[in-house]
Amino acid sequence: MSTTRTPAPPAAGRPRTAAPPPRKPAPTFRLRLSRFDVKASPYFYISPFFILFALVGMFPLMYTMWVSLHEWDLLKGQGEFVGLGNFVEILGDRMFWNSLGNTVSIFLLSTIPQIIVALGVAYLLDQGLRAPTFWRMGVLVPFVVTPVAVALIFSSVFNEADGLANNLLNLIGVADLEWKHDKFLSHLAIATMVNFRWTGYNALILLAAMQAVPRELYESAAIDGANSLRRFLSITIPTIRPTFVFVIITSTIGGLQIFSEPKLFDASNAGGIGGSDRQFQTTVLFLWEMAFFRRNFGEAAAVAWLLFLIIIAFGIFNFLLSRRIATGDAPKASRRERRLARKGSGS
Repeated sequence: MSTTRTPAPPAAGRPRTAAPPPRKPAPTFRLRLSRFDVKASPYFYISPFFILFALVGMFPLMYTMWVSLHEWDLLKGQGEFVGLGNFVEILGDRMFWNSLGNTVSIFLLSTIPQIIVALGVAYLLDQGLRAPTFWRMGVLVPFVVTPVAVALIFSSVFNEADGLANNLLNLIGVADLEWKHDKFLSHLAIATMVNFRWTGYNALILLAAMQAVPRELYESAAIDGANSLRRFLSITIPTIRPTFVFVIITSTIGGLQIFSEPKLFDASNAGGIGGSDRQFQTTVLFLWEMAFFRRNFGEAAAVAWLLFLIIIAFGIFNFLLSRRIATGDAPKASRRERRLARKGSGS
């Protein structure tokens, strides 16, 4: 005869204790390795870029700073430490300010029209043209041409004696213009070279951004009665804002580093240093003259660092300006105004 034994009830006055939770098993080596792989892999993947940038970007930059703090001759090498003396010498050199003024002038004459035209070309290419590949490749052809070839071609076009530009102007009764001796005309001619080469490239970048804009937005706006200009300003420009800012920043950097076009525009005159009176000598051309004509590497390095800081300042200004233009946002309220607004809404 079998009997079942029932568990004894807890004694009166003794609390019932809960069973301890089961222990989690310790992670295995394979699991730990997998977690490390998930966390560390992205850093390993992007590290080659930063390693390469440190070798070919940061090291030359820091070494240029070291050179700028010393007297440094092209042939004799490093001299004595002069501190910021090279920077003081450069800032007191009127040729530096002349080159900086020429650079800014050519930059404004090239970058602003270039971006406006590129935006228009991208808009037209986005309108469903027939044979779109042909038109896209067509606008990219000038970018394939080397800067040397472009400079030689346009140097011939703007030749003051028998260039194509003066011949066309003569047909409408305009006398020959001094494209290589007049300051503004030489800037205009060099800006034309830059625009010829880079407009199509920027247009294709903007076109790629435009094609990513959802077509439903345009259709909804059209149903609401928005015309083409309104759709372009209210949908296209705000949507492609990151790409638009990228194009402006890269154009700013390239425009302030211009060298090949002014160097080859009138290479037979004054050794190619930017004209007989340095009327189109840019800052990079002045740097080149300082390093290889005057053989003063210390002051040339100071020019390089000053140009670096100027480019950063222009880039930040253009970034803030383009972001404001692209979004059309009103100025943000200050922290004090937002705090007062919250108090007002709460009362």
